[in-house]
Amino acid sequence: MQSKSINPGLLTRLAPALFVFLWSTGFIGAKYGTRHADPFTFLSIRFAITLAILFPIIILVLKSDWRNRQFLHSIVSGFFVHGIYLGGVFFVIDLGMPAGISALIVSLQPFATALFAWILLRERLPVRKMFWFLLALAGVYLVLFPSGLPEPSLPGINSFTLMISAISVAAISLGAVYQKRFVQDLALPASTTGQYIGALIPVALVAWILESGEVYFTLEFVLSMVWLIFVLSLGAVVLLMHLIRQGSAASTATLFFLVPVSAAILSWILFDEQLTLVQIIGGLVVVTAVGLASRTPNRNRTHP
Repeated sequence: MQSKSINPGLLTRLAPALFVFLWSTGFIGAKYGTRHADPFTFLSIRFAITLAILFPIIILVLKSDWRNRQFLHSIVSGFFVHGIYLGGVFFVIDLGMPAGISALIVSLQPFATALFAWILLRERLPVRKMFWFLLALAGVYLVLFPSGLPEPSLPGINSFTLMISAISVAAISLGAVYQKRFVQDLALPASTTGQYIGALIPVALVAWILESGEVYFTLEFVLSMVWLIFVLSLGAVVLLMHLIRQGSAASTATLFFLVPVSAAILSWILFDEQLTLVQIIGGLVVVTAVGLASRTPNRNRTHP
């Protein structure tokens, strides 16, 4: 009797949504992980273990890439994309910002990336995309200040955590533009390793200067660490590369704006993070604006 195989087309169709779900669990992992270790200490351990896994691949397979200038550029990219960005996300969640709200703010990253690409790469910024950006900002305002007044309505939301969140969005956007400009042909394992070297530098420095380094190795801590390393730091990247090879990168980009929705639902289920009707409407405005903006073509290319 012949067994039925899984339809590859079905896997390809499900992969973008799976990627979005997995990425949203990063915010949940941050919430669990920072219960048992300071945020930058937690990230330092996460990145160090990830590098320990990746380094043998580089040593055995990609020795020449150590001398590739693009490898050094990938370290710079990782400094911003993983180090500053994730450091900021973990920090504000540790300070009490709801995981779903943090994910919502970070979802503005495509607009910030387009802005940096306009400034640094001279790519045109479509007027329609700017309109969606302003609409998304209005939605974020509703989520943060549902009463209409600029006063924090949720625990963990204040001028300091909002500033750190804005820095996180700027960092991942700047890192993405830098990666696009300077790291184009480097093999994926070498590029990923370089990024995590760059990521480890800022978080380890902050952990050494400001944190005690104390860690409680509870089951929850270990499970959070295992999930974030193998499912997020390694698995999600492999899944993304599969999508690109299958020609589904555009589909992934379209679905990526659903990350805050998934994160908010998981946060409600796991942490009982509640949102008012006005905040839910504001969140829907944000993800709709980001989603429509992702469909706006960049008929742009560059000025010489």
